[in-house]
Amino acid sequence: MKTVYFDNAATTSIRDTVIDKMSDIMKFNYGNPSSTHSYGRQSKSLIELSRKRIASHFNVSAAEIVFTSGGTEADNLVLRSAVRDLGVTEIITSKIEHHAILHAIDQLKIEYDITVRYLDINSDGDIDVSQLEALLQNDTKQLVTLMHINNEIGNILDIKTVAELCSANKALFHSDTVQSVGHYKLDLQEIPIDYLAASAHKFHGPKGVGFAFLRKNSGLRATIFGGEQERGLRAGTESIHNIVGMDEALTISYNNLDTERVQIKTLKSYFIAQLQSIFPDVSFNGQSGDLEKSTYTLVNVCLPIAAEKAGMLQFQLDLKGIACSKGSACQSGSSKNSHVLTEILEEAHLNRPSVRFSFSSFNAKDEVDYVITVLKEFVEV
Repeated sequence: MKTVYFDNAATTSIRDTVIDKMSDIMKFNYGNPSSTHSYGRQSKSLIELSRKRIASHFNVSAAEIVFTSGGTEADNLVLRSAVRDLGVTEIITSKIEHHAILHAIDQLKIEYDITVRYLDINSDGDIDVSQLEALLQNDTKQLVTLMHINNEIGNILDIKTVAELCSANKALFHSDTVQSVGHYKLDLQEIPIDYLAASAHKFHGPKGVGFAFLRKNSGLRATIFGGEQERGLRAGTESIHNIVGMDEALTISYNNLDTERVQIKTLKSYFIAQLQSIFPDVSFNGQSGDLEKSTYTLVNVCLPIAAEKAGMLQFQLDLKGIACSKGSACQSGSSKNSHVLTEILEEAHLNRPSVRFSFSSFNAKDEVDYVITVLKEFVEV
């Protein structure tokens, strides 16, 4: 049976060269980075070299990169410390953020007396920037948290405009950039963002490792306590092989960014064209069907499928060897509709099955053809 992996927004395969590098580290560089002997010093050196290389991709200093277990931990570190340690009393966000943001904010509302403002979202899934500007016109200590690229519908936030708005109004700005790091260049000297979160497994690196960018003199403090690792901001023995693997994966992604972007964007364009030519009633959620207004890595499709077939669609696709998703992988197993689509779709479209297909440079045109062939069996033409 042919297999197709079109769920790269959930996670990506690890590049062979990254696996080789990680294997060498596990075999030869097993010293604890906190140890003062040669084994420890060698491990510490590898970590700091990776920190410098990662920082260079964003035009920041190595001291502004803090290694974490992934994007979720990085998000929580920023949000929790901003409220607890920096005196933030108001958070501005949207209801289509990743649950790493929304659930963290819900918990902070329980623990602290904070106000949360949710920006209006239009039917295309874009935030109301003028509303954000209006909400920033007060004297409270504010933090804005908005994701750069939406993981379900692929919308791209004008992150520079938002960052400049926040800076002009003395509000802190945090962005979950898990879907954009490794796929888009972010010069953080040009974009006055205070904090961002990234995760290695979204750009062909290992799972269980990521990083937070914390602008110099951020004032944030640790949320995990124990040792003094990561300059006291994140206790726990560093995962050397994962950190080096993340560095290698990110370096390869940026070195090949232009070539792979063209390849993946061409594949997405072909997929959209094939769907539109065969299924006249197909629609695309958010801006995902627009090649200029959404990320080149994914498309979220609302399919014209009969109600009796809709419930079994993803199961049947899986039986045919096709991996895709109905939304964020973090919601897997939930019987609820996507919280993102619930915010932007009318009921008629919300009752139709929506599927997210996400691509990488390891995908090919013949895989798109296979998926289209299989979808023909379910969609009413």
